[in-house]
Amino acid sequence: MKMNREKVQIFDTTLRDGEQVPGCKLDTNQKLIIANRLDEMGVDIIEAGFPVSSPGDFLSVSEISKVVKNATVCGLTRAVKNDIDVAAAALKHAKKPRIHTGIGTSNSHIIHKLNTTREDIIVRAKFAVSHAKSYVEDVEFYAEDAGRTDNDFLARVCEEVIKSGATVLNIPDTTGYCLPEEYGAKIKYLRENVKGIENVILSCHCHNDLGMATANSISGAINGARQIECTINGIGERAGNTALEEVVMIFKQHPYLNLYTDIDTKQLNEMSRLVSESMGMIVQPNKAIVGANAFAHSSGIHQDGVIKNRATYEIMDPLDVGVNESSIVLTARSGRAALAYRAKKVGYELTKVQLDIIYIEFLKFADIKKEVLDDDIHQIIEACKIQSDLIRN
Repeated sequence: MKMNREKVQIFDTTLRDGEQVPGCKLDTNQKLIIANRLDEMGVDIIEAGFPVSSPGDFLSVSEISKVVKNATVCGLTRAVKNDIDVAAAALKHAKKPRIHTGIGTSNSHIIHKLNTTREDIIVRAKFAVSHAKSYVEDVEFYAEDAGRTDNDFLARVCEEVIKSGATVLNIPDTTGYCLPEEYGAKIKYLRENVKGIENVILSCHCHNDLGMATANSISGAINGARQIECTINGIGERAGNTALEEVVMIFKQHPYLNLYTDIDTKQLNEMSRLVSESMGMIVQPNKAIVGANAFAHSSGIHQDGVIKNRATYEIMDPLDVGVNESSIVLTARSGRAALAYRAKKVGYELTKVQLDIIYIEFLKFADIKKEVLDDDIHQIIEACKIQSDLIRN
């Protein structure tokens, strides 16, 4: 008998946490394009920005609220009355608005950052949630630095904010310090020890400082969290956030977990490129799911005419994530890996030295043309006059 599958909500914070990367500021128009695409792709909640932080952010949240058709639109605040008032104003036009408010709960935050006491934290948390609740029905509370907060105190905070009307509880590993087992155990502890927990959604918000954001988020979901906060390509401050494309494909590849998302995975590759190009952030070639080399070995590893089963090497069909033969598009932002991949597709095995020479020529070409096509590759290689040295395969 098939167990009931449960949905994990995908909360995308590319436009808020992702955009906090130095040099990646997007204008409102770029944000609108990305928000629309996220909505079409099936994201459940779009965190559109931090309205009180700047007039530009306020405008973006307000404009995104007007255009998003299906997803909930969320605005971030601190546990400060004015932040919440401003966020509510920015979300006025949203079909499904959510205010995301919260405060630090670890000793480090309480003592060093906020210079206060645990009791005061609970008072501020409850005030923030009930004030947000006076504007919108859907209120998410974040316990900042929950990863380093004692479980018993964290449970107390959660219980109190549920009483004040919180609908989602965000348990962030703000510093990316937790191990998957530890983070999963924290979620499990809350599931088992917080009164009223069955009426709210627990959410994972993990950072990648030790490369464990995705693993921690999956561990959280296995232990009962039903929302994951993530970004396209895993972009975000420092080492980044949980990568949306990774968690979505993990649930898809592991059906026995009985967890699913509503993301149309065929749009992942295109979405990755849109965000990468808008922000000027190159995706590392060996990035899982969306890197230029993620499926590069599929280019004909056949020995002695024996065409092996694709599944020997690939656990995923590239088409499932929107990668087909020509989908590695070459633009001025493409790296060497993407160029080498496409050159190989049209018959050139390049050495590193040859690739370096051709890459310089390629960049000149790509600056003039928006997109570099297969025919152009032949021309670029001819222009480099190293044709004779190349082994056509």
